[in-house]
Amino acid sequence: MLLNVTNLLSGYGNVRIVNDVSFSAAPNEIVAIIGRNGVGKTTLMKSLVGLISCAGGKIEFKSTDVTRMSAAKRARLGIGYVPQGRGIFTRLSVGDNLRMGEKVGNSSSSKNFDRVFEFFPILKERQNQKAGSLSGGEQQQLSIGRILVGSPELILLDEPSEGVQPNIVQEIGRIIRRLRDDEGLTVVIVEQNLDLIYAVADRCIVMDKGTIVAELTANELREPDVARRYLAI
Repeated sequence: MLLNVTNLLSGYGNVRIVNDVSFSAAPNEIVAIIGRNGVGKTTLMKSLVGLISCAGGKIEFKSTDVTRMSAAKRARLGIGYVPQGRGIFTRLSVGDNLRMGEKVGNSSSSKNFDRVFEFFPILKERQNQKAGSLSGGEQQQLSIGRILVGSPELILLDEPSEGVQPNIVQEIGRIIRRLRDDEGLTVVIVEQNLDLIYAVADRCIVMDKGTIVAELTANELREPDVARRYLAI
């Protein structure tokens, strides 16, 4: 497995949010983390990337224990993170934002801006434009492109469809599949847009009250009773 999480415990101060979470992600796999609002999905993602300290358990990436490793070191190992809300630098240019991703993965490897522009042609056109002037969908493309500038092996995406118009969500879905199929990347995605989940996920892991309560295929999630049970839809 590329990513292996075992009995993970994390939260904020004395408040425990993630409770005894265990799951894995194989090379070239897209795993969706789903569940109602407030069940700990974003806290889990921040724990995986190193923005929140873990109170217990283990996170292994490429068989290396990264549980106590800083976020910067995890990024250099090849873990890329696209946060909820995108996390771009709005006052910097599109080009400067992209250059922020150069430290993801092996720093000695070449930085493939051409690959990013192939995925997201609009970013090439707007390299000198301030990132804050982009539309929501364009900002999301920028946040993903910034990670691809480096050499990630694992990409963590937190709610990539949030605030994005439907046609751009469809394009993001195609991009996520290409990341797996053409680039050989592993993707862990937190998402509530069912259409996007159906389009990209190989497996769906359901969280509730900070723990994993089920594992489903995307087809199983298409059943209305199943979706209603786990997502209150």
